[in-house]
Amino acid sequence: MSLYKRGDVWWAYFYRDGIRHQFSTGTSNRRQAETIQAKLKEEVNNHRFQISNIDPHITFQKLADRFTESGSVRPHHRYHLKFLLPFFANFQAMRITKSVAEEFRAARRRQNPAIKDATINRDLSVLRHILYWSFDEQLIASNPLARMKMARERRTRRQVLSVEEEQHLLLAAKGHLLKMIIFALDTGMRRGEITSQRWEDIDLSRKVLAVTHSKTPEGESREIPLSGRLLELILPERNSKGLVITYKNQPVKIIKRTWRTALRNARLRPVRFHDLRHTFNTRLMEAGVLQEVRMALMGHSPGSKIHATYTHIELPVKREAIRKLEQWVKDQQQQLKEKANARTETDRSESGASGEAREPQTVEEEDAR
Repeated sequence: MSLYKRGDVWWAYFYRDGIRHQFSTGTSNRRQAETIQAKLKEEVNNHRFQISNIDPHITFQKLADRFTESGSVRPHHRYHLKFLLPFFANFQAMRITKSVAEEFRAARRRQNPAIKDATINRDLSVLRHILYWSFDEQLIASNPLARMKMARERRTRRQVLSVEEEQHLLLAAKGHLLKMIIFALDTGMRRGEITSQRWEDIDLSRKVLAVTHSKTPEGESREIPLSGRLLELILPERNSKGLVITYKNQPVKIIKRTWRTALRNARLRPVRFHDLRHTFNTRLMEAGVLQEVRMALMGHSPGSKIHATYTHIELPVKREAIRKLEQWVKDQQQQLKEKANARTETDRSESGASGEAREPQTVEEEDAR
């Protein structure tokens, strides 16, 4: 790149992709022209090595748009962006400080006083994730929320469905929801994993399915043995390809309304569909299945456990875990049946005793007459 003077103005010329370009610096001052030339040279090099130009004034709206178009977006990102964009859209990315994040937290509480810290933490974690992505893409110079601490979350008790509640729920559920409930209770799969499960990934001869669409990398391609109940459910509808769960031959995306209707008809307390996954885990635990086996079945991350990367649970161990689960459920059902029979016998005894107590009074009345 070189400078030359044309009239009173300094010009710079340079080559880009083999083509000669000329550029007027617009000044007669050589020092200013050299400064402009240096900046122009940097821009040319950035273009040559595909380095993005950092815009210090770029807004979060533009970052979110680029993030969405990049293919890195997940459904939960889109969900939380619905709450982030109304507040942060016009903010310059580098002005989104920790104090601004606290203002967002306060605004969320004003909109919904019952909202939990955990929910707002999920919003802010998506915000921080997008800023990290923007930094990696060299759209911003740094992540202003890199060291932001989240609010402490209170641990809440996870809902677990009893066997008796399960019976009421299965009687109230119909069609695709009934299948999804049995899938969740007998495999521990997430809702998205169930609705994405394909026939190609179910081996009916081996009685096992492979989860190929999971929220976590640990959940991908994990094998889960089929319970007897689940096998009987899907065997009549077996197919060579396509989705296992459909509604009117279309993929199932939302079940909120049908789920609420089933709970209301079953007269059950409010529980989430995701609680069926917790129920599966709790039942395995009560059936005596080890934690490592439960984690392997559910696709949980092993975390920082020593040698966890090298731990592999074989299929026969998983089959034994499902067998223990089925036996535990049968035992619980038998106990419910015995309690129901005992209650019936008690009611009959009380009814008979009251009838016998009335007979002497009737005889005495007849004698008195």
